[in-house]
Amino acid sequence: MQILELIIFAGLAAIVLYQLYAVLGRRVGRQPEDAPAVPTTAAPLAPVDQIAADEGVALTGLAAVKARDPGFDIGRFLGGSKSAYEMIVKAFAAGDRGQLRNLLAPPVMAGFDTAIAKREAENRTETVEFAHPPRADLEKAEVVGADLARLTVRFLAEFRSRTKGPEGEAVEDRRTAELWTFERHLKSRDPNWLLTHVDAAEA
Repeated sequence: MQILELIIFAGLAAIVLYQLYAVLGRRVGRQPEDAPAVPTTAAPLAPVDQIAADEGVALTGLAAVKARDPGFDIGRFLGGSKSAYEMIVKAFAAGDRGQLRNLLAPPVMAGFDTAIAKREAENRTETVEFAHPPRADLEKAEVVGADLARLTVRFLAEFRSRTKGPEGEAVEDRRTAELWTFERHLKSRDPNWLLTHVDAAEA
């Protein structure tokens, strides 16, 4: 009786193993051995600026800035430009020439100084309060000459201006859209960017 049971169990096991092999033993899709051999001695990819140098390609825009300053980060730059925008607008309203000289190129400083002097001659004062941080978007990037980076940022801002003069106080809510151009020599140890130009922009 035991021998008969062993024969029956052995037969059932053989059927189950055959069915498992029929399913698991099939080749489904591409197999590792089907893939073409990949050389293990492939050379690593060269940096973009190295490729450009080797092929004589002139880089433009942010790629040109990054090629000359690999540490440049556009997110950090735009964050800093927003802080500079608020700082400059507030310093101009307050007539703080000392702070402005550290942030503006001489031609821009001359224009700001003329406007401040006119306001002072009219015996007027002004303060500015931002409703929220301005929006900053990169409009243009280029490298001039060997290492002068020039980046133009489009600012959209909302702020409240309070002006006091001989006739009393005036409060004005403003919405502005401007293009500010910043410059910096990338080989300089000074990490600061200077405002070199201001243009009106469409909102």
